[in-house]
Amino acid sequence: MDPSAGLQALSGVGVVLGAVLAAGFLLLQAWIVAAIARRVLGVPVGWPRSILVGLAMSTVLSWAVQYLWVAADIGDATGLNASPVVAVMFGLLALLWIFALGVAVLMVLEIAVPTGTVPSPLALFTGWKTRRQRTGRYLQVMRIAVRHGLLAQVRGLDRRHRPAAEHATARELRAALEEAGVTFVKLGQMLSTRHDLLPAPFIRELSRLQTNAQPEPWPSTLAAIESSLGRPAGEAFAALEEEPLASASVAQVHRAVLHGGERVVVKVQRPSAVAQVTRDAGIILQLAGWLERSAPWARQLGVARLAEGFVDSLHEELDYLVEAENMRAVQRSLSGYEITVPDLHEQWCSRRLLVMDELRGTPVGNAAEALGALGPDARAGLGSGLLRATLHQIASDGVFHADLHPGNILLLDSGTLALLDFGSVGRLDPLSQQALGLLLLAIDKNDNQLATDALLDLLDRPADFDARGFERSLGQLMVRYRNGFAGRGGSELFTSLFALVIQHGFTVPQQIAAAFRALAALEGTLALIDPALDVVQAAREEGRRIAGAAIGPGGWKEALETRALHLLPALSTLPRRVSKITEDLEEGRLSVNVRVLAHAADRGFLNRLVQQVVVAILAGAATLGAIVLIATETGPFLTDNIRTHAFFGYLLLFMGFILALRAVVLVFQRDRYDASDPDRRAGG
Repeated sequence: MDPSAGLQALSGVGVVLGAVLAAGFLLLQAWIVAAIARRVLGVPVGWPRSILVGLAMSTVLSWAVQYLWVAADIGDATGLNASPVVAVMFGLLALLWIFALGVAVLMVLEIAVPTGTVPSPLALFTGWKTRRQRTGRYLQVMRIAVRHGLLAQVRGLDRRHRPAAEHATARELRAALEEAGVTFVKLGQMLSTRHDLLPAPFIRELSRLQTNAQPEPWPSTLAAIESSLGRPAGEAFAALEEEPLASASVAQVHRAVLHGGERVVVKVQRPSAVAQVTRDAGIILQLAGWLERSAPWARQLGVARLAEGFVDSLHEELDYLVEAENMRAVQRSLSGYEITVPDLHEQWCSRRLLVMDELRGTPVGNAAEALGALGPDARAGLGSGLLRATLHQIASDGVFHADLHPGNILLLDSGTLALLDFGSVGRLDPLSQQALGLLLLAIDKNDNQLATDALLDLLDRPADFDARGFERSLGQLMVRYRNGFAGRGGSELFTSLFALVIQHGFTVPQQIAAAFRALAALEGTLALIDPALDVVQAAREEGRRIAGAAIGPGGWKEALETRALHLLPALSTLPRRVSKITEDLEEGRLSVNVRVLAHAADRGFLNRLVQQVVVAILAGAATLGAIVLIATETGPFLTDNIRTHAFFGYLLLFMGFILALRAVVLVFQRDRYDASDPDRRAGG
């Protein structure tokens, strides 16, 4: 082997090894610089951007040191004429200022693009396909919004307030949601129930949204059924119809017969429903965040919070085990009423499949002929029974069906009623149940003061609430429906009551809104079952029954037992506490402690405010001191044209600059900079 070739090979290996060691040292140096920069800013800046800025600082450092040496007349890069101490001093100064500029770059990045708002480098390589699909879907939704002229509306740029323009915008919004697909249709349906958020034209248009869809091909439907069963369909069903009984955007329903001969219906989730809803739910959250940043009205309404609540409810709706539990709860609450809830065959139910008894009948919305064949007394019995059962669920049991529109109520062939679709079920706490019972009793007694007190217990009082004005308006509403509108007009009692609550600026909690929504939807259904039903009279009778149960002997006994249980812990310690208070009074040791900032949020706000003020004062003082030192023309020279005072002035200016950067970051710092959140620290 040629010795020169061997030397060349060893030389090449040495060069590669040297380059690797240099790169490793550079990365280690960049990591150290990045860690110090994150500590100086005081916020969890993402590691990827910190290391990139650290690399840039390390690369520029050698060039900057040479430049500063020449600018300070220390010498050139090959031969230093100044003392080594001066060279080291200016080298450290250059290092500090390069570090300060890097921290400034991090600050600008953190303000413009906060950590966590862009994918991490790992996500860029691992999730590119999903992200590309989501981006494409997001652009598709935005194109739909632009095509329907909604962007100017949601941003508040269109200042027209004419009723015609409002109606046109409502129509375009409905059309856009229909075009965007199932998740957005469900969003519109949810918004159509929020009378406290949207004007009447939007409520009317969004109420027309439907989620009907073309049936899924039978092979994929059968595969979804067998996947949920964990076995072939023939082992569970003696017969299974391929033609769906009903087909919606998320699920479809098929008739089937069990091996025991029971006729059932099978509700199976579409195979693509979860992926589609998950993708669109992320886009809805993204759009809600954009709206809150760009539109004042969206921030006022809390659009992001509404979107999060909608997404949570949508994921619950996709879990059929939750719906199965809802069915059992509603079935228990309706015991004693002639209203049917289908029985589940739980051995075949799963998160994506429900199997329940088949109910033979017609939805009330399509049952005009069957209802007409019933006598007036039978129709009155159906309507009043349904109303009383719903009021009992809301005011006494606390579990109620929250979507009582005509399509979810079935008129059975036997002449009784049944409930369908338990994806939306409300639950009320005992205090809310009691307040609603008092509201019904107030309607019976025509007592607007008691009704006002009950509503104040139910709802969140507005800041500028006019109690007397609301009480008078409520009294006028009660007199109007009590004396003048017994027939069809009386069926609008709860809708008018909800509108009055919204008109006076109340914030309606989610579950209370669900109760009002259920009653408002029920009024439309009752108008189809029995247009002559006196809703006010039925509500009065139910309120009287609830009050009788509460103030009767059994009710008093239960209430006293409950209150006694609440008082027992306090009564057991009362003598000792009284003794201690009298002893302190006698010996002059009684004192009262008041904590002005007892709440952690108040203390945190004050701490941040004091921190910002102190850091800003220190930054200003350091900067002013640095300017004074730099401008001073006395003192010894370090070089031919730089004095010692000026050197220390630049050092002090560096400290003021760093403090100023931290002060700016503290001003722009928000809740997303939570050091306890590991996702924030890991993001880019």
